[in-house]
Amino acid sequence: MRPFLAAELLNIWERGAGHTPLEQSLTILSVAFPQTPSETLARLNVVQRDLYLLELRRLTFGSQIKGQVNCPICCQRLELDFDTEDLPDSMNQLPDLEMMKPLNPENSFRMDDYEVNFHLPTSMDLSVVSKLLDPISQRQKLLEACVLSVQCDGKVLTAGDLPTEVTAAVIEQMSQEQGIGNLTLPITCPDCSAVWEVIFDIGAYFWGEITAWSIRLLHEVHLLARAYGWNETDILAMSARRRQQYLDLIGA
Repeated sequence: MRPFLAAELLNIWERGAGHTPLEQSLTILSVAFPQTPSETLARLNVVQRDLYLLELRRLTFGSQIKGQVNCPICCQRLELDFDTEDLPDSMNQLPDLEMMKPLNPENSFRMDDYEVNFHLPTSMDLSVVSKLLDPISQRQKLLEACVLSVQCDGKVLTAGDLPTEVTAAVIEQMSQEQGIGNLTLPITCPDCSAVWEVIFDIGAYFWGEITAWSIRLLHEVHLLARAYGWNETDILAMSARRRQQYLDLIGA
């Protein structure tokens, strides 16, 4: 992998603007891996997908993550600041797309006499589920998509046959396996001492950065094209440092 070029970032933003967050994450990956079929990317589980997004973000914009969050108690606006280099090593194991090894390994879960084999949710699974309006139906549909097999006392069952407590336990196990897919950051408010956790969504965060960067870059292209008569292709081919030098010269 390598950092995105300026033209590639604009391409991502143009293709993904107005689409769902799920589609935007896949758009980022499709530009990063143009030789990989879109179906393969959609079959990455959410952990693998987010690991790739995290690495692409690090290569393109750096490892430092900065943002803001509001305290749920006193509404104080707090700074969110951490370095992805400090994440556990288990969050740096990327699947090998070129070798086409199993992209979504099977997981096993046992409870009482039930044995459930499942894979973690993929973007493809989530896309199907997102079309349902009822949260209960969404949960059941996602479970059916992820459960590969169910057995109880040697009998073959389906996900719909699982007792409520087993279903809840399987979903909890999936959640624990998701790693960065459920990355939470502990926050303490210095004003009211409230303590809570914030879920970090790398897809949404990266997309927000790409959007802000693209809008800023288009403004720079406009200024340089108007000042020097250069076309967009030539301006985008410049390094960010060189573009800034020219912008400084015209007082932008």
